[in-house]
Amino acid sequence: MKSTKMLKLLGLMGAFTLAVGCAGPAEKQETAPQQEPAAAEPASAPEPVASGSDMTTYEVVKGDHLWGISDKSYGNPYKWPLIYKANSDKIKDADLIYPGQVFDIDNNPSDADAAAAINHAKTRGSWSIGVTEESDKAYLAE
Repeated sequence: MKSTKMLKLLGLMGAFTLAVGCAGPAEKQETAPQQEPAAAEPASAPEPVASGSDMTTYEVVKGDHLWGISDKSYGNPYKWPLIYKANSDKIKDADLIYPGQVFDIDNNPSDADAAAAINHAKTRGSWSIGVTEESDKAYLAE
């Protein structure tokens, strides 16, 4: 009786092996030439989308922050105030942005605007989440 159950079990295992394409212990499975996997962009790091000659848009995803978006867009994270200023109608606190927000990115800021943004980023002072700092208000008013 045990041998009948064992044969049924082995038969089921063999059927499973054939169904999923696994090689059994006495079989050698032929392998197809391997293809290079396509490079996939991380879902949390979308690239800016062109919307005009001097502007692009960027949709915020979970985990984004102005520092990182600036690094992707300008190659310099200290230019984040450029994004903040261009989108001050959408950003109430530079330390809080939300997935789904779409920001305008100026592809060709003036040298003076870029220098002012970098200066603000480096001299901003202490900050608190949920509060628009006085230094940010002063930068936006410039």
